[in-house]
Amino acid sequence: MAEPDVQWEAASRFYGFPSYWGDHPVFHLSFIIQHSPVYRKENGKMIFEYFAKKLISLDDLKATRNLRQNFSAFLDGLISFPLNIPGTAYHACLQGRKTAIKVIKAKFNERRASNKNYGDFLDHLLEEVEKEDTFLSEDIAIDLVFVLLFATYETTSTAITLAVKFISDHPEVLAELVKEHEAIFKNRESKDSEVTWQEYKSMNFTHMVINETVRLANIVPGIFRKVVHDVEVNGYTIPAGWIVMVAPSVLHLNPDKYDDPLVFNPWRWEGKELHAGSKTFMAFGGGVRLCVGADFAKLQMAIFIHHLISNYRWTVVKGGDIIRKPGLVFPNGLHVRITKKQELC
Repeated sequence: MAEPDVQWEAASRFYGFPSYWGDHPVFHLSFIIQHSPVYRKENGKMIFEYFAKKLISLDDLKATRNLRQNFSAFLDGLISFPLNIPGTAYHACLQGRKTAIKVIKAKFNERRASNKNYGDFLDHLLEEVEKEDTFLSEDIAIDLVFVLLFATYETTSTAITLAVKFISDHPEVLAELVKEHEAIFKNRESKDSEVTWQEYKSMNFTHMVINETVRLANIVPGIFRKVVHDVEVNGYTIPAGWIVMVAPSVLHLNPDKYDDPLVFNPWRWEGKELHAGSKTFMAFGGGVRLCVGADFAKLQMAIFIHHLISNYRWTVVKGGDIIRKPGLVFPNGLHVRITKKQELC
């Protein structure tokens, strides 16, 4: 087993971050969901620090670490018994969110009082908030940053790991992905170019793989909505004011909606809309409350898959078991043996 710093470097290279690779062919692809604190810490740290810097230019290591700890507390009690007293997971969850929002708000106010342009996501948010005809308020903007950090820290990492498992289990899917991404490389004027927006939009099969992965993943076990007026469903009346929990897995695994719903089959998305929710696909919610981080999460997954498919080959050597409690976790991680593509030639 590779050392933790090597695991981190390997994961960083997958995302296209500048880092030293070294000669170690094995790393542990757990991305936050492995029970081992070392693996969870290192991979979670890499993802969170990178996107905290990209979103709000938070590059102070101590501040980033403290913010990450608050998100950890928030996540640990996100689905827990709602007993708000000190010592409970629910109380720690609320405190973690409160402190994280406080940190983000302080960054927001600091940026508003400054004339410096950082070129990050927060700059664009501030520009939008200051417009006269905007629908964005300061509170909405701060919540938006919080949600995006949450999406990068937890849900996307789980989906990426599951995608690697599915691709490993289905050689025909890997072959189609290789074909698509090799075509992207061949059409580039410079082989050293980074992924462009046009290239990202052209990754049709990659998006089919992503949709099928999140359909089976059902990472968010429930979506809550408040009933605004009485609704009748199958002879039953749901009164206004009630809270309804929608379970996406009931829909996503319904044989009346999907043929062989338990089978990983990206081709089922051929010819269908790949970038929106629907009444039969709610991996990112739906309607006016569609997950604000949906496109961001899919972008992360697509870029990860692009670098993985284009530069490496791998085999799963251990792990890959899945349980739900109720969120999706890998109790024994996903261990892979990985080789740089040119070493195979």
